[in-house]
Amino acid sequence: MIATVTLPAFSTTSLSPSLLDNLETLGYHTMTEIQAQTLPLILAGKDVIGQGKTGSGKTAAFALGLLHNLNVKRFRVQALVVCPTRELADQVAVEIRNLARAIHNIKVLTLCGGAPMGPQIGSLEHGAHIVVGTPGRIEEHLRKGRLSLDEVNTFVLDEADRMLEMGFEEPLQYIIDHCPTTRQNLLFSATYPPKIEQLAEHVMKAPHKVTVESKHDSSSIEQYFYEVDDNDMRLNATQKLLLHFRPNSAVIFCNTKAQCQEVCDALSQCGFDAASLHGDLEQKDRDRTLVRFANQSLSVLVATDVAARGIDVDHVDMVINYHIAHDPEVHVHRIGRTGRAGKKGVACSLMSYKESHKVNSLEDYLDITVEPTDLPNDNVFANPISRAPMVTIQIDGGKKSKLRPGDILGALTANNALKGDQIGKIKVTAISSYVAVERKLANAALKTISEGKMKGRNFRARKLTR
Repeated sequence: MIATVTLPAFSTTSLSPSLLDNLETLGYHTMTEIQAQTLPLILAGKDVIGQGKTGSGKTAAFALGLLHNLNVKRFRVQALVVCPTRELADQVAVEIRNLARAIHNIKVLTLCGGAPMGPQIGSLEHGAHIVVGTPGRIEEHLRKGRLSLDEVNTFVLDEADRMLEMGFEEPLQYIIDHCPTTRQNLLFSATYPPKIEQLAEHVMKAPHKVTVESKHDSSSIEQYFYEVDDNDMRLNATQKLLLHFRPNSAVIFCNTKAQCQEVCDALSQCGFDAASLHGDLEQKDRDRTLVRFANQSLSVLVATDVAARGIDVDHVDMVINYHIAHDPEVHVHRIGRTGRAGKKGVACSLMSYKESHKVNSLEDYLDITVEPTDLPNDNVFANPISRAPMVTIQIDGGKKSKLRPGDILGALTANNALKGDQIGKIKVTAISSYVAVERKLANAALKTISEGKMKGRNFRARKLTR
């Protein structure tokens, strides 16, 4: 008989009744494995290193810890969370706000590059309890004297491995130097390369290291490997796999930004609803791409590993490794984008003879023998391309114009222009709003919004196609 492991409930921790009640309303009853192992240590005030894959519950673990340490009556920055990208910082801030709903008058501020400086300066003047941001922008505000970290009691490095990969050592050091020496340090990372170990030794005091197994249940992911000779064959193979498996959503991982753009452009020319996500894109383009992929207006996302940390999508049908990842842990992290929440997923990896050393490392790490599979034959080119089911309409108005999702939904369903079930996700940001509608109704929806009124005024709108 196989023993089953029952993970403890949040109620077994020393969290305050208000935080526990809010967790209950959010549907968070039982802790995930990484929460069960790290949260008691965090609540006891220990420094913690947590290693686990995306989706394992790391954010809630450190967020509950910093909220536990917070004195809401003291209107000073008491917790600092540093993330590698704006997309991840935004996600973390949203989760902290959700977990803090039972705490009155709490202020969580995001400070990220790629966003206007003026509103951030204004927000800093009004103060905050928790700051979530990217290293460069936090450093900039510190240097200009706009941000004080003198009362920080909890310092969090989220996705620390990616921050070091992106060359943020100097800004991180500057930030650390401006924090009190007596503080709690929490470092979370999907992988744990030597550089992270060095950082931990420098920043933390007697940390407790928790590693949650990152190898995925093979029953939920069908993993295939295909041999290719050159880059032309890689692109041909990618098209074949997309036409053969016909995923509703697929992420193609490339090792460089240039490869990313090249593959995306080629697939777009072939008729796929594809977009790229990498560090050379302007922030507004990255934001739009993430919105479109999350609301099913894009079926193929071509991304670098760093950029993909910002993808907030419940399930991806398929992952393609255009090249084998340099690090076996990164490979596991990539394929973990699919096969989530009990759903089946497909992971396809293209490999050449020159990558045999990386394949050998992968075999050792996963304890598997890689057996190449034959690529689908040329008959798949007769298959129709799976188009994304939705189209995104961008509206030139957002929270600053007092627009809410209900206003957009109401405008689209007025006079039976569209039905509620023909409208997908609605996202409202500071100055723009995005709404997904069924592809066949995109023109009608655009006409309805452009010619109608919301909040008593007209708003310009456009379909996002690239």
